[in-house]
Formats: sequence, structure tokens, C-alpha cells
Amino acid sequence: MANEGALCLVTGATGYIGGRLVPELLARGYRVRCAARSPERLRDYPWSGQVEVVRADLSDAGEARHALDGVDVAYYLIHALGSGPDFGETDRRTAVTFATAAKEAGVGRIVYLGGLAPSEGGTISEHLRSRGEVGGILLASGVPTATLRAAVVIGSGSVSFEMMRHLTERLPVMVTPRWVRSRIQPIAVRDALRYLAGCAALPPEVNRSFDIGGPDVLTYEHMMRTYASIAGLRRRRIKPLGVLTPRLSSLWIGLVTPVPNSIARPLVDSLRHEVVCHEHDIAAFVPDPPEGLVGFEDAVRLALKRIGTDDVATRWSSASFPGAPSDPLPTDPDWAGGSLYVDLRESPVGASPEALWQVIEGIGGENGWYSWPLAWAARGLFDRMVGGVGLRRGRRDPYRLRTGESLDFWRVEELDPGRLLRLRAEMRLPGLAWLDLSVDQRDGTTWFRQRALFHPRGLPGRLYWWGVRPFHGIIFGRMQHNIRRAAEAREGCARTPRTPTLGA
Repeated sequence: MANEGALCLVTGATGYIGGRLVPELLARGYRVRCAARSPERLRDYPWSGQVEVVRADLSDAGEARHALDGVDVAYYLIHALGSGPDFGETDRRTAVTFATAAKEAGVGRIVYLGGLAPSEGGTISEHLRSRGEVGGILLASGVPTATLRAAVVIGSGSVSFEMMRHLTERLPVMVTPRWVRSRIQPIAVRDALRYLAGCAALPPEVNRSFDIGGPDVLTYEHMMRTYASIAGLRRRRIKPLGVLTPRLSSLWIGLVTPVPNSIARPLVDSLRHEVVCHEHDIAAFVPDPPEGLVGFEDAVRLALKRIGTDDVATRWSSASFPGAPSDPLPTDPDWAGGSLYVDLRESPVGASPEALWQVIEGIGGENGWYSWPLAWAARGLFDRMVGGVGLRRGRRDPYRLRTGESLDFWRVEELDPGRLLRLRAEMRLPGLAWLDLSVDQRDGTTWFRQRALFHPRGLPGRLYWWGVRPFHGIIFGRMQHNIRRAAEAREGCARTPRTPTLGA
């Protein structure tokens, strides 16, 4: 049993689970070492300064032995999925090397996250077969091992969740493979991490596999329909067909979602199986929380909860520490975290930061939006025609803003005087939109940064963005130019000495 202060090695720390497990272990008082072939990939993690990092290719016996030196608990969270058709052989060799090195190093425990296997007999997918084989190798290593077997992990950034997210959001009508009606027992990422972290304290005599899953058993079809409801999408129409083979299914997913085909294909092949927990023995060692395990609906809400909150505009590119495990991390794959379209423009300004900020804080209302007034008026009129607020609200004060107040068809979501104005759109849109106007100073030069962000809701949201995208150069480009000029003119007026006139 590992004690507080024990050293845990986390392999796969650049991956989805590993990157979220590290802060869980740190919060429990463990010391953490991360092994990575490219340690520089760990620099952007918010916990990177609190861990020891070693460069190691764990398929190399010498490097694996070095990484495991002095380790009490080793987390094996690597697999070669997406590396090519022979990923199973790569997984096998690496697991044997790691198991041997762990035994030689005197490691007290290995913890492995594998895949939940189907209860029926017959041939299983190569992906699940490989995960099961790796678990068997580690269990036979002579080092006490806990193999946790999970089906679909629900959390922003999880490849299974992202596949479901993109399919559901982009296709209001789907012709799908029959596997969408296979039963699955998903687990929320926070519960999976709680089990993983809890396994560090297992008694030394425990050497076995545990099935882990949430409280719900659902079909993939049910999961997609539930996601659509929670995400505020229209009811999805799903028609399963038997003619779609795993290969055709993976090609279909590759066309519709940004998940790479090399990853999608083995996962799709596994989805044809029914994967439901056979036991819940893990609760004897890592008890369920008093409030119970997180259900599927709550897990989806947790994965989506940042959408619509004050910091959503930064959540997609940064993460706080310790943060919620279901939140995106800055190092998640590009296709993780849903879609966020960005129009970013910045330019130097020949004026002081104070002059630029005065223009920014005075935007809207009678002062206008500094670009193509007819377009803004037309957008406001259209918004009123479809039941929106339009531009009629104006602004409370021509010079000063307050957080939370309305500004035409925007609302002031964040106000950092002299630095940042963040507006959230309250016009009728098939998604959520923000406008950031910020002031920066670099090497004595004032910079104006303007960022429009749009999180689409379903296919209509994506069509809307690409429909208005050609006009951004006119609207946002002119706004950038005219705000800069207004700040420079304001600065010029402030610096020009007043000329006395006769009779003054």
C-alpha cells in the first residue's frame, strides 16, 4: 500500500487520462514523476512545475529501467492506438519490456487502464484484444497489478466522447451502423480518475482486474440522443443499417468528424461489442462517493459546463490547476473540446493605452461600432424580426461600462479596466458568440487585439459561421482599422496645445 509522499510514475502523461491523473495524485500528496519520449510536450500543462520529468522511450529496456528507479506505484497508460495496423504487436513488446523493468526496479504496484471486454464469446476487436493482452502481461509480471477495464470515458477531450460530440452536432439525420444499438456502460472521467488514484493505496496482495463503469447502461444511439438534448440540439433522427462495415463506418466518421481515421477505425470496430461491467468489486477497495457515481447525463453536462460561462473564451486555449477533469486541457488534440471558430486581428496603435481604452469602452450605442453602420443596423433589424433584442437597448452611459450591463445586442461579460472588454452576444444565433477587445503594450508600443469567437450549435451553427465568414474582413477589418484611427485621433487631440483666440 502506497503512503502519502510515495513516488508515482505516470506514463502517457501527454495523453487524455495521464494529463488529468497527475493533478489528482498531487492533490492526494503523492510525488509524481512523468515519463515521456518528448518531455517538451509537457511544458504547457498547468502542473508541469510540480513534477519530475524524465525522457524515456518505454519500449527500450534501459530507459524504462531508469524511469522506474525508486518508483512505488507505476501507472501504465500508454498504447499504440493510431500508430498503424500493427499497433497490437507494438503494445505487446512495450508491455513486456515495462513489466520486466518494473520487477527489476522493485516497483510496489502497477496500475493499468484497459478496455472493458464483451461478455459474449467469439472474436473481439483487435483494439480490445490488445488491451486485454497488455493487462495479462502486467498481471503476470510478478509486481502486484490492478487492471481497470473501462468502456467509454465521458469527458471533454476523450476520443470516444469527441466522436459522439461531433457526430451528434454535425448530423441532424444519420444513417448509422447497427452498432449504435449495442449496449455500453460509460464512465465519467472524474470517476475513472478517482479509481485510478485510489488504486495507488491497494493492499499488496491485490493482483487482479476490475471492471469500472458508471451507473447507466445505454446504447450509443441513446447516448447521442441524450447528448443532443443536453446540448440544446434538435432531436436527432437515426436509422441504423447493417451494410455499414467497421471499415465503412470509420471512413464515414473520418469524413464527418476531425478524429483521425487511424484512431477512429479500431475504436469503431470495438463499438460493435456489448461492453457492460460484470462486477463492481473495486468498490470494496475504492468506495463509491456518498453522492454516488456520476451518471451519463451529468457527465455530459460536466463536459459541456464551461460553454456559456464567463471564462469560456479562454477555456479552449488554457486550463486552470487543479481544474475539473472533465474540462479541456491546452494539450488536448486539436479535434478535442468541440468547435470554436475564431476571427483574430491585432495591430500596433500610435496612441497611449489610455487613449485606446477610452475608445474601446465607449463603443456601441450612439458611438457606433466603427464599421459599416448599415450592416450593423441591418443585423439589428433582422434580430428584432426573429424575436431578438436588436440594437434598441443602446448603452447606459456613453463613456463608462459595468460588468453585466447590456450594450445594444451584447452584454458585458467581463471588464478589466484599461485592458479587456469581453462582450457576449444576446442576438438570436445558432450558437454562442463573444467579442473580445483588449489593450496590450509590448516594447513601448500599444497594441489593439480584437477577437471574435463563435461556438456553433449543430449543423445550422456551422453553416451560419461559414455563411457570414466572407463579411468578416469588411466588418471586423474595418472595426480594427477605425478603432485604431479613433484612438490615434484622440491622442492627437490630447497632445495638441490649444491655440488662443482673440478675446480668450
